[in-house]
Amino acid sequence: MINDDIYSGEEAFRDSIATVDESGKRIWVYPKRPSGRFHNWRIAVTVFLLGIFFGGPFLKIGGQPLLLINVFERKFVLLGQVFWPQDFFLLAIMLLTFFLFIILFTVVFGRIWCGWMCPQTLFMEMVFRKIEYWIEGDAPAQRRLDSGTWSFEKVWKKTLKHALFILISLLISHTVMAYLIGAEETLAIVRESPLDHWKGFVGLMGFAVIFYAVFAKFREQACIAVCPYGRLQGVLLVRDSIVVAYDWLRGEPRGRLKRDAMAEVKRGDCVDCKLCVQVCPTGIDIRNGTQLECINCTACIDACDEVMIKVGKPTGLIRYASYTSIEKGVQRIFTPRVLAYSLILLALVSFLSFAIVSRSVVETTVLKIPGTLYQRSEDGYITNLYNIEFVNKTFAQTTLDVRVESPVEAEFRKADGGVFVLPAEGFVKGVCFIRIPAAKIHNARTVVFLGVYKDGERVDYVKVKFIGPVTSGNGSQKK
Repeated sequence: MINDDIYSGEEAFRDSIATVDESGKRIWVYPKRPSGRFHNWRIAVTVFLLGIFFGGPFLKIGGQPLLLINVFERKFVLLGQVFWPQDFFLLAIMLLTFFLFIILFTVVFGRIWCGWMCPQTLFMEMVFRKIEYWIEGDAPAQRRLDSGTWSFEKVWKKTLKHALFILISLLISHTVMAYLIGAEETLAIVRESPLDHWKGFVGLMGFAVIFYAVFAKFREQACIAVCPYGRLQGVLLVRDSIVVAYDWLRGEPRGRLKRDAMAEVKRGDCVDCKLCVQVCPTGIDIRNGTQLECINCTACIDACDEVMIKVGKPTGLIRYASYTSIEKGVQRIFTPRVLAYSLILLALVSFLSFAIVSRSVVETTVLKIPGTLYQRSEDGYITNLYNIEFVNKTFAQTTLDVRVESPVEAEFRKADGGVFVLPAEGFVKGVCFIRIPAAKIHNARTVVFLGVYKDGERVDYVKVKFIGPVTSGNGSQKK
């Protein structure tokens, strides 16, 4: 998003990133402390989202966690609803729906996710940098401290800062672990000896090291060089996408505000103070146009608005806007692309809602025992043996009754008699047999429909193939 007439021949910035010099060495970014209307809103959003993040493992819905992603035991809980490997297609559709929502959101509103909701940005800009500002001061003070010799002041400030970074990294790692194995298991690792839970302890420490390295050292490089979503914005953004944008028509030609020259030279509203560059956490100049490194954090908007107020000009020189709205003064949201994404998203949400609502609380699998055909009994019945497995998707012990729905002549029996009792969130395997009078079998393969009942209500419906004797042309059965 760049005006070719204004910036012709001045696009060398696109050949490199702001955090790497010509020799390939990293340039450490010291962003100026942000403040302003948007920043205050971001603080409120951060408090809300981090409250959900840290409180999530302890929030219960129907006695179950708000979110559990236990990949080790292949158990997933979302909003109190448990999902097992048999429900993997539902989880896949959920992820697809979420990604499509992010894509649609990006097409319309750019990288607003990155600036306002991404955990990397929330922790980096609203937690770790806040601690840095509190201990070391604003950007100039941080530069002086880092470039200065080691003194008592530098030692205690660096020690305190990194000690707090480590503590917060440990807190984050414990919270993430709680989402993976559950809050109770995580608390057990904390309370008991690491030797009793050495795998969990190693995992916690590994997470803590990763988080500390990202927020203390890697920082904005996670957004610039690693995050695939940042790379996708070049494909997803269009001229109608609403992003943090500089109004070049109003701002150019930029220049320092000089009272004696104002009448002679017509200048744009941009006074070239470069505060928008100084507050940028990725070190870019937003006046060059939308760039890969921009995370839409709005720090440049607040900085520019503050300057505009001081020089007596209207705010909004840098604002949420699209290329089309700046160039033509027209903001379009419902474009053909947005409409197409919206229809696909609506279809996915509808299908997902139907699949979740109609999902059975019991998953039943009936398979013929390998290596067996059929048995003929003395009382004139043909019998098939099956392995049967039930998965209980509820949080309570369940007793099940299996009945034959069709054909009516068929009988279902458990090999050892009795009923099927499923433990809470568990599964049961068993052996059963289905038998049909030989006189009622007219095909080599008969389809039998079984109903699985809980408290008199059918909770699952299973189709089973029954193998019988081949029927001859005159109606008799071949032996």
